[in-house]
Amino acid sequence: MTIAVAMELKEAAYDYARISRTDIPLQIQKPATGINLEDFLWSEDREVYEILRTSSSVEEARRSLFLYLNQLEWKLLQGDGMHPLIESIAREAVRVFKNIISPRNEKITGYSSLTLLWRLAHFPEAASEVDEGFVYEFKHLFKAINGRPDIYPAKYAEGLEQVDFTRLHGRAAGIARSNYLDKLAARIRKYIERYPSGLDRRVIEERRKNRELILEALGGTPDDWTDYRWHFRNVLKGRRGIEVLKEIAKIGGEDLEAVVKALEHRVPFGVTPYYLHLFDLRNPLKKDYQVRRQVLPPLHYVNTMIEHREDREYYFDFMGEHDTSPHPLITRRYPMVAILKAANTCPQICVYCQRNWEIVTALDPSGIPTRKAIDKAIDWFAEHPEIRDVLITGGDPMILADKLIEHIVSRLAELEHIDLIRIGTRILVTVPFRITDELAEMLGSYVEPGRRVLSISTHVESAYEVTPEMASAVYKLRRNGLMVYNQQVYTFWVSRRFETVALRIALKKAGIDPYYTFYPKGKWETKDYLVPVARILQERKEEARLLPGTFRTEEPVFNVPRLGKNHLRSWQDHELIMIRPDGRRVYLWHPWEKNIQLVDPYIYTDIISIKMYLDRLREVFGEDPQDYKSIWYYY
Repeated sequence: MTIAVAMELKEAAYDYARISRTDIPLQIQKPATGINLEDFLWSEDREVYEILRTSSSVEEARRSLFLYLNQLEWKLLQGDGMHPLIESIAREAVRVFKNIISPRNEKITGYSSLTLLWRLAHFPEAASEVDEGFVYEFKHLFKAINGRPDIYPAKYAEGLEQVDFTRLHGRAAGIARSNYLDKLAARIRKYIERYPSGLDRRVIEERRKNRELILEALGGTPDDWTDYRWHFRNVLKGRRGIEVLKEIAKIGGEDLEAVVKALEHRVPFGVTPYYLHLFDLRNPLKKDYQVRRQVLPPLHYVNTMIEHREDREYYFDFMGEHDTSPHPLITRRYPMVAILKAANTCPQICVYCQRNWEIVTALDPSGIPTRKAIDKAIDWFAEHPEIRDVLITGGDPMILADKLIEHIVSRLAELEHIDLIRIGTRILVTVPFRITDELAEMLGSYVEPGRRVLSISTHVESAYEVTPEMASAVYKLRRNGLMVYNQQVYTFWVSRRFETVALRIALKKAGIDPYYTFYPKGKWETKDYLVPVARILQERKEEARLLPGTFRTEEPVFNVPRLGKNHLRSWQDHELIMIRPDGRRVYLWHPWEKNIQLVDPYIYTDIISIKMYLDRLREVFGEDPQDYKSIWYYY
């Protein structure tokens, strides 16, 4: 059966299609014709190959494979001297393999990995129907079910000898263990040092020079630099802004083409002067990918935004906010918390923005609701005493005047049932000078110990964004009784080994507690920013876990459209159900209400396969894919 025939299975997937993204095209970038399947794939499990080769039909192969996997699983459960950790990986892989070849998952995804495997075993030319990533997925799955996962040791632990506690005891064992941990920590430190922090003295000095360049280009003074109103007035978003970016940030090529096109077609775009000074202006794209890619949209993104200009309101609304808004300016997905969108614009536009469907441009006056509209939204909260937590967000509500911010907070504070008022803002990253002493003191005046808490939720993406100015702003807030939390969006540009570890360390130095690590919204226009689900699972287990507990307080989550966040690291909250011909994984995400109500799950397809991701890491950053070799075994 060819891919075209396999797609006919979608006819049986009606109930699931309505809760899934169905517009993700196939991306066969490297057909597997260049791979010697005999040596690379079938040699990993000759039994699987013989079953496929000798079966006269896909259904015969399916039945025989299930019998084989059941026997393999029973053998593993009986114990055969395999290390318990290897055995655990093997049993999980068997479970995944069964899932992938099940008729149920073929029906709900519209794809059949088993059909493709059967064709690869029968017809060599079938290799042109799949991407190399498909073959790599099954190579590693075969290795895993046979107890040969390519995991140990991690590259950063190669050559380090673990302590054998069967031979060493007491103080001798403690010293040996401590010596091992010293060596492991030293290896990790080398990774972390690849990611400079904005708190480093050398970086601070570089940015002092950047500041002088920007002030000269914009006609500003040193006093202007610490005035947030000056930054608001000088956001780089029109033709003048593009000229400044060309002159100072040396943008050109596709980056320049993209921002020019964005301006012509009114695609949201904008950079604050403060954020521009975080760029590496003397050595573009050497170490500032994290900040540039935050705000410089790829051409694919701009073209997709233009293509769907007429239906953008719905096409780009990944979270289905139209269906979870019970009142203007309000979004509600949970029993005791709701969102108040107090501003539908920001001083700066993040390319991966969840709400790019309703934001027009940076600091758009039409994006600020009237006080009357805001008051009506707060009246809605007054009528719903079940709400205990209100998140004031947008856009960025910190662009509002102090008086309006206080009006919103004071009105919410009057409601006895509101225990927590949160403000979602990226102002600490884009214009930290907005956090004045007066604003911090005003917000702090609404904190009532034992009665009401105020907190700030922000988005810091990399250690390079953490600066003394940010730390100073955070200190003002904390000094006045506000807690500050971070929600990192885990994009491709901040996904290298131990890069988020470097961020966590910088955040703690600045007084910010990690809160969430968001798997990015699976929006096709932001495909250049997405990673495989497996990468964030790997980061949590192999990198975050090595930090002290107070540094890794966040929870990795996946946002299920219309329903909201669910834990990402828990198998009981998601299933890997299919491998597409292009090597991308398909998951069935369970809703947070799973054990409360029968709510429909959600089918999600990785926007990028693991093989594509590893190839891109090597191409863009020069990373060694072997450094990520265990990624295949996170399901």
